[in-house]
Amino acid sequence: MTPAPPRAHAPTKELSIEEVVGSIESGTTVGIGGWGSRRKPMALVRAICRSGLRDLTVVSYGGPDVGLLCAYGKVRRVVAPFATLDSIPLEPHFRRARQQGTIAFTEYDEGMFMLGLHAAAHRLPFLPTRAGLGSDVMRVNPELRTVRSPYGDGEELVAMPALTMDVALIHLNRADRRGNAQYLGPDPYLDDLFAKAAARTYVSCERLIETADLRKEGPVQSLLISRSHVTGVVETPNGAHFTSCEPDHDRDEAFQQAYAAAAGDPAAWEGFRERFLTGDEAAYQSAVRAWRREEGR
Repeated sequence: MTPAPPRAHAPTKELSIEEVVGSIESGTTVGIGGWGSRRKPMALVRAICRSGLRDLTVVSYGGPDVGLLCAYGKVRRVVAPFATLDSIPLEPHFRRARQQGTIAFTEYDEGMFMLGLHAAAHRLPFLPTRAGLGSDVMRVNPELRTVRSPYGDGEELVAMPALTMDVALIHLNRADRRGNAQYLGPDPYLDDLFAKAAARTYVSCERLIETADLRKEGPVQSLLISRSHVTGVVETPNGAHFTSCEPDHDRDEAFQQAYAAAAGDPAAWEGFRERFLTGDEAAYQSAVRAWRREEGR
């Protein structure tokens, strides 16, 4: 009997930060995973800030990803239930953009937002929900419609539209070069839904490892993202900074406070940008390490 030929491995999907951002076009809808100031793909966000991209619609459980993109004039519309730094209640750059009217904002509650992701992930136009009924969500989103249940007493429900995205950007703890990605912290957030809801998904990770080693890092349930939903993967050590990426690192609270303080003063913000955000990702990480040494941290 002739032995079967060896099984071919799936091709690598490893990309650089620049290749990921270079694949995104102005005017597209970009979903960003994580939650508030937790496990955000900040290396990719910083690269978008350095790019020529404009007029993005950003779909996010918002944090400094939304704030930085607003500060750099990259955003046309934000679709979110909130924009927070967690320990600092309201993202300061997002607040300024809203107060100055430089961005549009579509606001849903957290449950409606999740259902919008579910609808997009399942390729449905909407999902029905009671969330939003009797609240100002319906007033501030006049485009929302209701539907009657075809069962029981014909209850009126909100038809939450699908949150479809051209691109999703996600940060996880580990990934292999084929795009399988793993979280090791306490919460998957909704990153798997972002991956399924988008036409293309790019995963950044703290460390790229071999596929066989993923099972050594955590249980099979921690394999959150399948390669079938991933277009490209990029290794970005400390790439979620200053947000948390447990257990690899906590949120850099001191740096976050410096970021928020600078946001309130145009001169201070220009100094912050000049020091941390004018170079590439390697320059950013080097500047952060130098800052930590100066601060004795």
